[in-house]
Amino acid sequence: MNIKKQKINRQIRANEVSIIGTDGEPLGTFALPEALEVAQDRGLDLVEVAPNSNPPVCRLMDYGKFKYKQSKKAHEAKKNQKIVHLKEVKFRPGTDLHDYDFKLKHVIRFLEAGDKAKVHIFFKGREIVHREGGMRVLKRVADDTEEIAMIEQQPKQEGRALIMILAPKGHKKKA
Repeated sequence: MNIKKQKINRQIRANEVSIIGTDGEPLGTFALPEALEVAQDRGLDLVEVAPNSNPPVCRLMDYGKFKYKQSKKAHEAKKNQKIVHLKEVKFRPGTDLHDYDFKLKHVIRFLEAGDKAKVHIFFKGREIVHREGGMRVLKRVADDTEEIAMIEQQPKQEGRALIMILAPKGHKKKA
């Protein structure tokens, strides 16, 4: 049920409504004032659940309690979801071995933490003519991380850069 679009009690504009009880059994069709009286006698609200049917269907429920349970359910769902961040590591086509190893450790750490890694090769000046140097670096990163990562986005050129996105294979989160 959508909380925002539901009409309750006096907001209902139909002359006649079909009522469903608290445990799901149909109580019958009543005139609106009579249906409101039935709800008030039981200490509940009359909530329109199917406005397009003829006559509209209303349910007897404690609307405040219903809204509270819905908000708690939404809060739990939000609490249990995993947020994946996209971490970026920048390389150059001529990155030396030590610098490459250092940056590769960062990529591996990000992937093991459950985050995605964006490998960014930036070209300066005329280096852009020799794209294959950047592609070699990307292939090497992909080969070095193939046990823990899969390529989510194949290398593509965006302006003066080559970009590849790696996603972790396992969903294990290290503490």
